[in-house]
Amino acid sequence: MKLPVEVSDKALDEILSIINSKNIPKGYHLRIGTKGGGCSGITHYLGFDEKSADDLIFEHEGIVILIRKRDFMHLIGVRLTFVDGVDARGFVFE
Repeated sequence: MKLPVEVSDKALDEILSIINSKNIPKGYHLRIGTKGGGCSGITHYLGFDEKSADDLIFEHEGIVILIRKRDFMHLIGVRLTFVDGVDARGFVFE
């Protein structure tokens, strides 16, 4: 199965930098997911987490990515990038 999220080179570089510079606990992997719904819509999130039973597991450029099965369809076609500008710095889901 193909990773539903396109990860930009800038986002990939920043994720690798975080993995290499922060003390991410052993057994934790990158999680991409969604939360919310209803009137406010869906919010995408990114973090590090342990694998759970309802996860789909992907590997992208050496990074293990976890996505809950229920989030998969909401992530199809989403692009993850990283912005480092004067006004803002951080990950952006497009």
